[in-house]
This record gives sequence, structure tokens and C-alpha cells, in this order.
Amino acid sequence: MVKKIIDKNVIEFFAGIGLMRSGLEKADWQVTYANDIDPVKKKLYTNNFLNSESHFVLEDIHNLSEESMPSASLATASFPCTDLSVAGKREGLNGQHSSAFWGFIRILTEMGERRPNLVLLENVVGFLTSHNGDDLKDALLALNCIGYAVDVFIINAVHFVPQSRVRLFIVGKYTGVCREPQLRHLFPPTDIRPKKLVNFVFNHPEINWDINHELPPLPSLSLSLKQIVQEVEDQSKAWWSTERVNYFLNQTFERHFIKLIQLRDKQEVSYLTAFRRKRNGKSMAEIRFDGIAGCLRTPKGGSARQILIHVGRGEIKIRLLNPLECARLMGADDFTITGTDQEALFGFGDAVCVPVITWIGEKYLTPTLIKLTKQFRLTSENIDEYAKPA
Repeated sequence: MVKKIIDKNVIEFFAGIGLMRSGLEKADWQVTYANDIDPVKKKLYTNNFLNSESHFVLEDIHNLSEESMPSASLATASFPCTDLSVAGKREGLNGQHSSAFWGFIRILTEMGERRPNLVLLENVVGFLTSHNGDDLKDALLALNCIGYAVDVFIINAVHFVPQSRVRLFIVGKYTGVCREPQLRHLFPPTDIRPKKLVNFVFNHPEINWDINHELPPLPSLSLSLKQIVQEVEDQSKAWWSTERVNYFLNQTFERHFIKLIQLRDKQEVSYLTAFRRKRNGKSMAEIRFDGIAGCLRTPKGGSARQILIHVGRGEIKIRLLNPLECARLMGADDFTITGTDQEALFGFGDAVCVPVITWIGEKYLTPTLIKLTKQFRLTSENIDEYAKPA
């Protein structure tokens, strides 16, 4: 059974600072309920979305009651990635943080016939390999068990912004019944379903799949790193001292240092990014020369802050990426940044990329909603026709 769909309303969980909402609103979806456990993220969220205070619930998802939630066509969940990422301990869906996924499943289960027609989940690509794929399999089967056929795909934000940010997405389509698992045909790898994901799909025929093969190709990046960099005066304390710059340069690989010197001697200015990483027990600076920022992360450790290098015209200047630049790298140019830099950086490092979500909303969710609406109307007409007296 497919329920009647009226509005493009959304209930969102693990709402963070609101970038999922921002992306969906740009695709003409409307958030009517939001939940997160973090008061700092709530503050950033409500400062950016007027009247959201009235429908933002600050609470642990395990303590929520479905009775307090409005009906909606879509539920979203960007649940914690800590236990699924390579950077974490890979404790999986039963870990302290990522187990919040089961709170989301509980809510959907208790909603019964009020379950949204669509669900959208987002997490790190490490979800695909966590516990040899068992965590992703269990998550998809859990959605199957409450009536959702599932699709899965991977998008790198680099198609939209100059940031390499690879994320895995799940779309669930509510059928109201647990259908027999079926795959209609084999399909080749694509830009959103690489070979490792295609292999996962066909290695798990027990899952009730509903793969969307009608999505258009991802766009080509048209925005450069230089375009997102904020002009900072030479006298600003944000720029590192000569001593700190030299210390950084001594931490670079020799081949990177040689490239930097070559760029320094050019008349055009280039912008590069770098992270500090441990290599053989030693802290090293790894520089990207492709004009793309690395994946923004939550700044819990000293190595998590991303470094910006201004090089050319005889000089090398270095500083950390600032909150405004991080907002731009997430496609959130219009985001109002409040609170401390640390709070903003943590929020952006833990968020979704706005134009990626807009693309999914426009190219996948809305067309699917329209298709489900047509199916409902056809089903209703058939029932009415069958019910007519002879």
C-alpha cells in the first residue's frame, strides 16, 4: 500500500546546524519538525531559520515519542558517523554514537501508517565496509522490515564545491509491505554507484532493493578554491609567523616542498590546502595541489583543522581555514555564523554539503514523490471502479 502524498513536508533527525534543511528548502521541501541532541548546534540552527524554535526538539532520539511528530512525506537522518568511520574505532551500528540509528528505526516503526513515504539517510562511505558490510546490510534490512524498499548511492561533494567529501546515501521508498527481494537486472558501475557498491548490491539479494537508474550524471565542478577564499589583510594575526611557516615547511615531504618553491616563484597566486598527519610516528604536513580542499572534519584534535596556503609572487603565506570559508566549502554561503569559531567549525565539519542535498531533492526525491502520487491515484481509481455496483 502506498499512502496518499499531499505535501513535500520533512521531519529531520540529527538536524545539526541545518544544512540538510537548507539543501532541501532549495529543492522546495519544507521542514516541519527537527531534532538534535546538541544545544550548540540547535543555537546555530535556530539562528538561521526563522520560527524553527517552535518545532526544534532538543532531545536524545531514544527519548522521543512519535506522537509529538507531524506527518510528513520525508524523514531524514544524518546519524553519527563516529563508529563507522576509519577515523573512529569501527564499533559499528552498536557503537555508543552510531547506535542512534536504531532510535530512528524505532520512531519509524512506532509511526505505523503515518510513516513517511520516503526516508533519506546520510553517512560516511565507511558505512559500506563497516564490519565487512554487515552494518549497512543490517540497516537496509531494518528498513525493509518496516516496509521500505531501498536504494543506495555515493556522492562526492567535489562535483558541486571544491571540497573532496564522499558520502553514502540511502533512500527508502515506503511500500507498506515486505515484498520479496528482487533485482530486475544487472547494472554497470556509474559515478554514483562505483564497482564496490554495485558488488555490495549483488552480494546481498536478500535485501529488497529499488534501484533508481534514471538519475542524471552529476555536474562538473565550476567553482574554484580561489573563489571561496576570504580576503584577509596581510597584517592579520590569522597569518602564521615566519617561524611557524618555516616549521610547517620542514614538516612537508621533499617533493611537496619543491612544488611549493616552484609555485612561489610564479607571478600568479595559487591556493592550496593541507592537513597534518602521522606518518611512521612523525607529524607530517600533506599538501593538496589539485585546487581542492580535503574533507572538512570536526576540529577535535590539532590535526583536524585544515590549513590554507597562499603561494606565489615570491611569497608563501599560511593560515587556517576560517568559518566563512568552511561555510562556502559546504555550499552554505548564506549561512549566518554565530557563536565561537570552534562551534561553527565543529558544526560545518559534522554537516552535509548543501548543493548535494539540493541535487538529491530535485533529481531523486521530488520525482519519486510524484511517481508515488500517481501510483496512489491509479490504485484509488482501480478500487473505486471495482467498488461500483454492477
